[in-house]
Amino acid sequence: MKNKVILVSSNQLGRGDQVLGENILETFFTILKQKEELPVAVFCMNSGVLTLTSESFVSVHLKELEDKGVEILACKTCADHYEISEKLTVGKISGMGDFIDLAAKYEVITIS
Repeated sequence: MKNKVILVSSNQLGRGDQVLGENILETFFTILKQKEELPVAVFCMNSGVLTLTSESFVSVHLKELEDKGVEILACKTCADHYEISEKLTVGKISGMGDFIDLAAKYEVITIS
C-alpha cells in the first residue's frame, strides 16, 4: 500500500446487503491497519464520509491509521450534503483539489 491513496466512495464495500457491505469495509480497514506498509492517505467522498463519524465502526480503524501517520480526508461537499461536518471523529475536511493533487502524485485504489 506504500505510495497509494485509498478512495472510499461508499460506507459499504460492494453492492447488496447494507450490513454485509459495512462489515466487509470494516474488515478491510481492520486488516489494512495491521500492515507494515500503509497508504499515504484515505480520501472519503459521497457516503464514504459517513465512515468518519462515531456511527460507523470503521471510524475506529481509520483513527488508528491516522495515528500511524495516514492522512484521513473528507470531501467538504459530501460532508456538507450529509450534514456531518461537525460530527467527524476522525480526519479533516478537505476539497476535491486536494484529492486531485494526491491522485496526480500517487496511485489511487477505489473502494466502492
